[in-house]
Amino acid sequence: MNNSVRSTARLLGAGLRALLVLTVVCGVIYPLVVTGIAQAAFHDKANGSEIKAGGKSVGSERLGQSYTLDAKDKDGNPLPDPKYFQPRPSAAGPNAENTRYKLIVSGASNLAADSKTLLDAVKQRRADVAAFNHADPSAVPVDALTSSASGLDPDISPAYARLQAKRVAEANGLPAAKVEKLVEDHVDGRILGFMGEERVNVLKLNIALRDLAGDGGKQ
Repeated sequence: MNNSVRSTARLLGAGLRALLVLTVVCGVIYPLVVTGIAQAAFHDKANGSEIKAGGKSVGSERLGQSYTLDAKDKDGNPLPDPKYFQPRPSAAGPNAENTRYKLIVSGASNLAADSKTLLDAVKQRRADVAAFNHADPSAVPVDALTSSASGLDPDISPAYARLQAKRVAEANGLPAAKVEKLVEDHVDGRILGFMGEERVNVLKLNIALRDLAGDGGKQ
């Protein structure tokens, strides 16, 4: 065997050994270590940030969902349930006007700021949200009119939650003051005190609302 063949065989052997070692380290050991650390230090987040109520998983803290009736509107979209706080519009569905949250689809409407389709949709949403909440159209906040970049935003602004409080209280037969306090108790501040905006997690708020309604508003 000449030197060229021996050199080639040596290189092939070294390459094969490197492949096996890197496969074990990067494909087995590293994922196990990272998974173990995540489960030990960030168990809830590593498992989807599940929220449970009544011993059952009802959703994720990080993913929005819809709160609708069985009935549908003239376009075939589910009608929002007046007993619950509603999330912001979602484009994560068959079309940009569909308010259902589809977890298998994530994304924005991708409409430009000067798009007539977007402008018409915003005008319609403003009218619908105002009518649904018996509020003045000028009081409807921006996040009630536009979908998020992911289409799965779990939070709404405190302003939008406050706008819905009166309607939710009436639909559940609760004192308005109790529901308004519930909203204030669920306002999360800016991250580290300066990043982002104040927000309200809709799922957590609705779980607390259900508990309050079940308690007859005594809390």
